[in-house]
Amino acid sequence: MVRRQSAADCDLGVARAFIGGRWKSAILCELYAGPVRFGELRRRVRGVSEKILFEQLWELEAAGVVGRAVFDEVPPKEEYSLTPTGLTLAQAAHPLVEWGLRHAAQVSAEPH
Repeated sequence: MVRRQSAADCDLGVARAFIGGRWKSAILCELYAGPVRFGELRRRVRGVSEKILFEQLWELEAAGVVGRAVFDEVPPKEEYSLTPTGLTLAQAAHPLVEWGLRHAAQVSAEPH
């Protein structure tokens, strides 16, 4: 017997809370490759302001998706990386990224 899914079973709201918004998915994609310093991350995520990047990283860190390592150096050095939870989130999002790349032309051609 196949169990019928309810609307709650299909809700992407929890995942969207982690990756929703304009910048979080881009940040996760960049961190998927490995730890990155703040300045380098800002260069890689084109168009994001320093303030917004800091806020998004803070939210991702508070959610347990991103970790921040602080090194006792002069000048101070911080690196951001995915936590084990963040890594599983990035892996789960990868099929959606692939779908988007395959269908980008189709989606942009459709009338809104």
